[in-house]
Amino acid sequence: MGRLAQTDGLTEIQRDILATVRDFVDKEIIPVATELEHKDEYPTAIVEGMKQLGLFGLTIPEEYGGLGESLLTYALVVEEIARGWMSVSGIVNTHFIVAHMINAHGTQEQKDYFLPKMAAGEIRGAFSMSEPGLGSDVSAISTKGVKDGEFYVLNGQKMWLTNGGTSTLVAVLCKTDEGGNTPYKNMTTFLIEKTAGFGPNPTVPGLTVPGKIEKMGYKGVDTTELVLQDVRIPADRILGGVPGRGFYQMMDGVEVGRVNVAARGCGVARRAFELGISYAQQRSTFGKKIAEHQAIQFKLAEMATKVEAAHQMMVMAARKKDSGERNDLEAGMAKYLASEYCKEVVEDAFRIHGGYGFSKEYEIERLYREAPMLLIGEGTAEIQKMIVGRRLLEEYKIAE
Repeated sequence: MGRLAQTDGLTEIQRDILATVRDFVDKEIIPVATELEHKDEYPTAIVEGMKQLGLFGLTIPEEYGGLGESLLTYALVVEEIARGWMSVSGIVNTHFIVAHMINAHGTQEQKDYFLPKMAAGEIRGAFSMSEPGLGSDVSAISTKGVKDGEFYVLNGQKMWLTNGGTSTLVAVLCKTDEGGNTPYKNMTTFLIEKTAGFGPNPTVPGLTVPGKIEKMGYKGVDTTELVLQDVRIPADRILGGVPGRGFYQMMDGVEVGRVNVAARGCGVARRAFELGISYAQQRSTFGKKIAEHQAIQFKLAEMATKVEAAHQMMVMAARKKDSGERNDLEAGMAKYLASEYCKEVVEDAFRIHGGYGFSKEYEIERLYREAPMLLIGEGTAEIQKMIVGRRLLEEYKIAE
């Protein structure tokens, strides 16, 4: 293990968790990741291993059967997992977001019911906010929930659900027109339990997961649509029990999700650097290893600096959230920087590999297809810059 991406001030428990996860990644993920990715095969054995390690309950409080760890610990674990295969980190990300939302905003009954099963990996979560044609304008959602006695009837179509098929719990954002005089106060999050699988759901009449969306990268993990036709959900499955709070609950989830995406970018970039510096010491041109050429040394230096900078920014954002302070500025910066640097480090490693980087036999080819997802996941770079810019103007507002 090199000196890059180290984190100061960790407890012994945190160091032990990371060492265990790193060993799991090296032994159970990296050796099979490329083969599974090329087949677009769900990593069932890896997921079972993560269950045994307790990773699905990493941040869930101990009183509900989890490990009760911080967002920082979770982000560092995600960084290690993404170093092995980014798709696996996606399997735990949406689960973690939903668990965070229930723990932070759920009723006591919802916490008591869902969190122990989520900690054990028996219930696995998916997060559903986006819709076809929606883009980044969450206020324009059209999926609607209409109150009907003790139930709500949901109709609409959602898009880009990670774990949409394999999950058994989906947090779905709907328009309910019950909260207030702005679009943001008229959205509600519903907790929908379902059976894992594709097609019409056998336990939730009217709910359909049509199938996997074919993607350039980020394979293995299922990305889906969600269609709701007169789906009846009990009112007590509104997150927090009160309609109209969905937008703010979802944004809280997205905020921690952005730290997760930053961590994924750090992990993929670190793996690309490892592959690049290793290959540079094996390949020879003009009578010497290419690592001895100044041009390659310059490239390695730039790559390493970006890996280190992204990691430290991600750690800062996670610690800010753990402190209870507002962290949208830091999370936006971290997500933006880590995803952009990841793309650049992966491309430089790809260039170091030369023609072999274009071959599916080499791991860098997979990373080259995976990195672009980080540029758009949990909000595009442009959205992050808009958030950061607005927050900076608040912080540095001049007196008039």
